[in-house]
Amino acid sequence: MSTPNTPRPAGGTGGTRPAPPRQAPVGAQRPAGAPRPGTAPRPAGAQQRPAGTPRPGAPRPQQLVRPAPKAKVRKARLLISKVDPWSVLKMAFLLSVALGIVTVVASVVFWSVLDLTGIFASINGLVGEIVGTEGGFDLMKIASLGQVASFATIIAVVNVVLLTALSMLAAVLYNLSSTLVGGIGVTLTDD
Repeated sequence: MSTPNTPRPAGGTGGTRPAPPRQAPVGAQRPAGAPRPGTAPRPAGAQQRPAGTPRPGAPRPQQLVRPAPKAKVRKARLLISKVDPWSVLKMAFLLSVALGIVTVVASVVFWSVLDLTGIFASINGLVGEIVGTEGGFDLMKIASLGQVASFATIIAVVNVVLLTALSMLAAVLYNLSSTLVGGIGVTLTDD
């Protein structure tokens, strides 16, 4: 029987076969610079790779993108020198129609709240005591829901016409005055 370090004859030729490399026990540490088991030793003139550099042919690790430095806040000073009267007319018309709808809905809701809380009945009783006649005054005949809604609708239509005309007139007056003064200065900043 032969030991791992002694040569042994192979196949009757009388030659020697090199012994297999010795395996380190599990958990044993390898000395620094020693080759891994099963790998060929490095030639004497080969340089060792610095730590952190990839092997030749190995995929490169992805580089993290650095955030861009925070840019300075840009400011621009502008003048509003002219306002288009047609665009002002369209915008004022839409806004005044929305305001008219809000007026009609708010008046109907307000009347309903007054009716549900019994304000109309208490006002009728108070006026009856002041005048001295029983049942002679009825506020519901003067201010019924239909009359309140129609009155609010008339006010809303008049407001639509007036607000649209006044806003267009204001745009024309602004254009005339901006030719003399230069317009309104506005400073815009970049967030």
